[in-house]
Amino acid sequence: MDAKIDYPLFHHGKVRDVYDLGEHFLIVASDRISAFDHILPTAIPNKGKILNLLSSFWFDFVKDIMPNHIVSVDFADFPKDLQKYEYLRDRSMIVEKAKRVDIECIVRGYLAGSGWKEYQKSKTVCSIKLPDNLKESSKLPQPIFTPSSKEDGGKHDENISYQELVKRIGAVLAKKLSDCSIALYTKVSEYALTKGIILADTKFEFGFYNDELILIDEIFTPDSSRFWELSKYQEGKAQDSLDKQFVRDYLEKTTWDKSGEPPKLPQEIIDKTLQKYISAYETLTGRKFNV
Repeated sequence: MDAKIDYPLFHHGKVRDVYDLGEHFLIVASDRISAFDHILPTAIPNKGKILNLLSSFWFDFVKDIMPNHIVSVDFADFPKDLQKYEYLRDRSMIVEKAKRVDIECIVRGYLAGSGWKEYQKSKTVCSIKLPDNLKESSKLPQPIFTPSSKEDGGKHDENISYQELVKRIGAVLAKKLSDCSIALYTKVSEYALTKGIILADTKFEFGFYNDELILIDEIFTPDSSRFWELSKYQEGKAQDSLDKQFVRDYLEKTTWDKSGEPPKLPQEIIDKTLQKYISAYETLTGRKFNV
């Protein structure tokens, strides 16, 4: 159950709620789960905590590459009037008020999902020409930057070309977003491999704070990334993911048309989804997740 915080609600997202604290924002990761641009009627217990704790871990891990928006993730350091909301513990962070760049920055290191679908038709991903001999889940010759528009109000984000990105935000910022995204993906994907995890693809959001480009939102979570177990990886087929692809795969097998009210998730799917999230967190951080 989501808690009501006695502060103005700045933004109600599919998964996160952002509250205006005055000088800062409070970002709260709920247990809601979304798929195919719909919030599902069934929550995944403790999912928000995992997303928040994992993001916090990664923000610290990549701070040498990119500054971020975090002010505090320690509930004990939160203002006293927030500490009455025990619900916030481990699932929230206080952050700087950055001006978001309305672009979703996606990096793909492997051929999967919508990228695989496009490649089968045109041997491209987001208009980037790729070799002819790739299979589903193939590792790409090098990671590629494939931005998309960032849409609010329930609209679908749309893949855009690099040329379109330059038109929208200028050549200097476009190159900065691309370079930073690739550098972030490279560092974390190399680290993940040492933990037996393949980071197939991921997405970032950036913003400006005091005229400096910083990393915002969430990073390298099972909601924003595609994680595969290295020991089970087999080129040429879809992989068993440690992320919400498991939920998408379940929904694909139902009669839901992806436009009306989504179906409730059965308990088995809820439990297995939570286990995948916990496994990703514990394997990547080396920390135990305590419910």
